[in-house]
Amino acid sequence: MRGRHLDAYSAYKRVASKDHINAYDREEGSVGLVNAKGIGNPSWRRSLPHMLVATLSSFLFGYHLGVVNETLDSISMDLGFSGNPLAKGLVVSTCLGAAFFGSIFSGWILDGVGHRRAFQLCALPMIIGASMSATTKSLWGMLLGRIFVGTGMGIGPPVAAIYVSEISPAFVRGTFGSFTQIATCLGLMGSLFIGLPAKDIVGWWRVCFWVSTVPAAVLAVCMEFCAESPQWLFKRGRGTEAEAEFEKLLGAAHVKFAIAELSKSDRGDELEAVKFSELLYGRHFKMVFIGSTIFALQQLSGINAVFYFSSTVFKSFGVPSDLANICVGIANLSGSVVAMILMDKLGRKVLLLGSFSGMAVAMGLQVTGASSYASGSGALSLSVGGMLLFVLMFSLGAGPVPSLLLSEILPGRIRAKAMSICMAVHWVINFFVGLLFLPLLEQIGPIVLYTIFATFCLLAVIFVKRNVVETKGKSLQEIEIALIPPQ
Repeated sequence: MRGRHLDAYSAYKRVASKDHINAYDREEGSVGLVNAKGIGNPSWRRSLPHMLVATLSSFLFGYHLGVVNETLDSISMDLGFSGNPLAKGLVVSTCLGAAFFGSIFSGWILDGVGHRRAFQLCALPMIIGASMSATTKSLWGMLLGRIFVGTGMGIGPPVAAIYVSEISPAFVRGTFGSFTQIATCLGLMGSLFIGLPAKDIVGWWRVCFWVSTVPAAVLAVCMEFCAESPQWLFKRGRGTEAEAEFEKLLGAAHVKFAIAELSKSDRGDELEAVKFSELLYGRHFKMVFIGSTIFALQQLSGINAVFYFSSTVFKSFGVPSDLANICVGIANLSGSVVAMILMDKLGRKVLLLGSFSGMAVAMGLQVTGASSYASGSGALSLSVGGMLLFVLMFSLGAGPVPSLLLSEILPGRIRAKAMSICMAVHWVINFFVGLLFLPLLEQIGPIVLYTIFATFCLLAVIFVKRNVVETKGKSLQEIEIALIPPQ
């Protein structure tokens, strides 16, 4: 099969990889050799349905993150642990711990069974776990259900990020990648609104868990009709099937060209098993280090402390928790929509720099609000306004960009396993920030703690400026050749 495209492959190899990438950079609005051949861009409408189905996993991720926010008190009363703060913490943390283990194994699952089956393996524990939580009569049943759900939550994000990047045309890959963040926001807001009656209707929390089984079942069923990633098929030597999926995603006119692009980055080692040691040193280490560091800085900025404990801050100023969660959700969703619009216009690096810079400023406002220089309405405006600005700026770049960027810069051979390692770092930092935020807030105070968060935001700006490359408008194969020249 590959011999059929040997001429195109040879033509590519006559051009030095760096010059090849620079040539694309000089062409405004270029999306690769598709335009160079005068064919034009493939239709984004072909890959849109496949992307939307994949983002159901992100919706479920957001839904299960927020489903216990409004319902935890009702759950604890019905299951008999209302006076046990440790048990309440376990209902939340067991899900995060299971997500860590799910994310670690996601890369091996994806490489082993492909994207479609990986999505279904993500949906299955979510259906089982949500059903167990909805029907349980004890704390232990709830915790077991949360472990199943958390496992699916850990598998979903890396698989979705990689799948969307691999099925999307280059000129809309950033826009499509942003849909995963929007879906997460919608899931969070959906769980909030569905959980509102839980305080007034006995047993309503069970309905909240049952509801989540519907999108999970839709994801599992619809994946039977979605395209498999052509890159994954090509790596497995299944070139004919890869061509068929490219035709489904891009149209017949673009198939030959897309296969040639894949051949261009083929180093002959695609079928070799990826060793864990390859991710920790050698020529792949830099990309894994960049990805892990970006995720670590994302979490060390304090974003999940804001998400988890924003209602506590709002309550201290007399703002109801329901209103607080709605405001935070609207800020998060609004920024994500703007990011979707700008992702393929301004680029990933610009959004990351602007996002982390804005987050540092927002933390500065919260520091001022917590200081003695502000009091009364001024402190309220600075603290609440700073928090909402922080969430808005996060959703403009630091939220949606890292997973998209990693799915672009990681070489195809190690992409799945390297992404799972980076996501595992994300979950570890997430866990410890959530665990230590309140104790640190009590011991060192908000001024010092928020200053630490702002410092990490500024460190992120410096790191992104020095280490992140722009990937806007380039195919995954162009990016791979530019970052890792053939040996």
